[in-house]
Amino acid sequence: MEARQRSPFTLAITLFSLVFLFAPLVVVVLFSFHNTGSLSFPFTGFSLRWYREVFSSAEFTRALENSAIVAGVTSVVTLVLGTAAAWGLTRVPPKFRAPVAVLVFLPLTIPGLFLGISLLVFFVRIEFTLSLATVAIAHFVYVLPYFLLVARAALDRLDPALEESAADLGASPWLVFRRVTLPQVWPLLLGATSLAFALSFDEFIITFFVIGTESTLPMFIWSSLRRTVDPSINVISTVLMAVTIGLWVVAFVFTVRGERSRRRSLEPLPTEG
Repeated sequence: MEARQRSPFTLAITLFSLVFLFAPLVVVVLFSFHNTGSLSFPFTGFSLRWYREVFSSAEFTRALENSAIVAGVTSVVTLVLGTAAAWGLTRVPPKFRAPVAVLVFLPLTIPGLFLGISLLVFFVRIEFTLSLATVAIAHFVYVLPYFLLVARAALDRLDPALEESAADLGASPWLVFRRVTLPQVWPLLLGATSLAFALSFDEFIITFFVIGTESTLPMFIWSSLRRTVDPSINVISTVLMAVTIGLWVVAFVFTVRGERSRRRSLEPLPTEG
């Protein structure tokens, strides 16, 4: 089969799209190393001055710690409760699976603005003080459907005969899950957990409504932009982008590893003779 021909126009559109997507990111990273306070070209030289200034700021380190704490708590709770929920969804009778799936994944269709306002009203009505705890709860509501998409897909693709065989041999449901199900899906679950951490770490809109007096890294960036625009904003944005991209890469690696493990488990054992 001959290779598909690509017209110069198609290549130009592709190149323009890539430049349009990545040029702003490259500029932000580049000017985070600028040796002056200028945010415009020409670029006069590299310096770590702004990185030293940002990381010496107590306000920045506190916001970074808060983001890490909230994202860590959110991802751990999501891993535990989300795995249990995904495992339960695979046991729902077929006639109820569609309605239950609609309810579970409905938050994916709700704009973050509406979700943030709704959670704010809920916390105010029950007189729950806004804090990092309310942020973690809100982030859990936000990231859980994304986790369930991955976890449920992983559990649905397992061979039920393996669990049935273990149950026939007298294994309890918990033992079946721990010894049969979990070893096959843990890479995908860790990938989904990394995804949950990344979504929580850089979430801004929902956090804005339920944060109270504390600050997270996205909130710190927003408040800094309201005061002034200097290369320190580029540094903070670069740090946020690096963490997020790193977590997405981790999620991708675990997902690929889980898929390869699943495929190997489906391969027939070699026979002698």
